Amino acid sequence: MLNRFRQFWTKVITPIATLLLKLGVSADVVTLVGTIGVSAGALIFFPRGHLWLGVVVITCFVFSDLIDGHMARTSGTSSKWGSFLDSTLDRIADGAVYGGLVMYYANSQAGDSTLMAAVTLWALVMGAVTSYARAKAESLGLKASGGLAERADRLVFTLVLAFFSDVLNLPILLQIVIWYVAAASTITVVQRSLNVRKQVLADPGNAGLDTPPATPPTPPTTPPAEPKND
Repeated sequence: MLNRFRQFWTKVITPIATLLLKLGVSADVVTLVGTIGVSAGALIFFPRGHLWLGVVVITCFVFSDLIDGHMARTSGTSSKWGSFLDSTLDRIADGAVYGGLVMYYANSQAGDSTLMAAVTLWALVMGAVTSYARAKAESLGLKASGGLAERADRLVFTLVLAFFSDVLNLPILLQIVIWYVAAASTITVVQRSLNVRKQVLADPGNAGLDTPPATPPTPPTTPPAEPKND
């Protein structure tokens, strides 16, 4: 997250990452703690209608997404496992944020809107499909990045407007961004799908799924001639 401001934030989080490494804390632990913090902030405060407080808690832990990567690079422990763990836990954090907002709208004492609960759930599902489309494409040797709404865009817009909709008592702000995220995520899935289809059509010879080639029959071997007796 916050990739667009990575250069600035790297300078900010470098002392924190250095201190954690000196204390023997691993990047994986930071990733896990960050996900737990984001999930707790969303699932504890959002359903109760405490949007601004939930956003503050989430923001405090969101920076772990930068800290763990910097720690791994600095300590030379970057690995496929770390990348897998980070991406997997990101999906959990996303689900917690939008799941918390679904419960907020389902709560008659808070958001109290069945329509917005449904739209938020759709935004959650399409956000997950957006990430899956990219991962599946890359597993097939294709590209499916970009689009109208990437993960950082969705989260930043949602959290910022959730905060101000609560502080300014303007619930319409959150409703607007939820509708936008739902629509933009759907468009992004379509964009990535069309992009993958375009790549496949451009290279028909590589359009099939990889299958092990048939093993050609082994030609019979001629037995060595028996030595003749003189």
